[in-house]
Amino acid sequence: MADAAIEEAKALLRRRARVARGALSPEARTEASSAICRNFFDGVPLGPDEAVAAYWRVRDEVDCQPILIRLMDSGQTVILPVVTGPDQPLDMRIWEAGTPLFEAGFGTLAPSELAPRRDPDLMLMPLLGFDASGTRLGYGGGYYDRTLAHLPRRPKLIGLAFSAQELDAIPREPHDVPLDAVITEHGARFFGEDR
Repeated sequence: MADAAIEEAKALLRRRARVARGALSPEARTEASSAICRNFFDGVPLGPDEAVAAYWRVRDEVDCQPILIRLMDSGQTVILPVVTGPDQPLDMRIWEAGTPLFEAGFGTLAPSELAPRRDPDLMLMPLLGFDASGTRLGYGGGYYDRTLAHLPRRPKLIGLAFSAQELDAIPREPHDVPLDAVITEHGARFFGEDR
């Protein structure tokens, strides 16, 4: 598939995934987000020294704030990625208990510019869609692709999604790094034997 055809296919899939996610009622999203949080802790092993990068929910994404709070309460290092420019990798800032968050664009909140930085061991990723082979369909800005290419080592990649966001197949380009797992309200699904 040529690059233009792949981008056109992805744009169509993004529209379809937005509609599927947007069709969920606020109550269904809240209930599913709670189940996703439980499924994350039940299904994803974490070492005590591992740093977890997550995200601050925007619009109708899975709300992972309960995951962040539980991780912080248990002493786990929590990182919030921050957009610093359109062609830049995400800035990985540690969110420490008791420190305020600030508006960071796109409707997100982030630690201050003075917050310590750390590369994540595990990254919780927002997405529009995913398929059975672990391909993640993002928003098209390339922020996570640039970030993963920039990091010195690849973290475990865990997508958080509602089951309604699963698509039949997503074209995968060379820069698209597959997920290690996706967590939905139905449980954790791991991809590939070597991941």
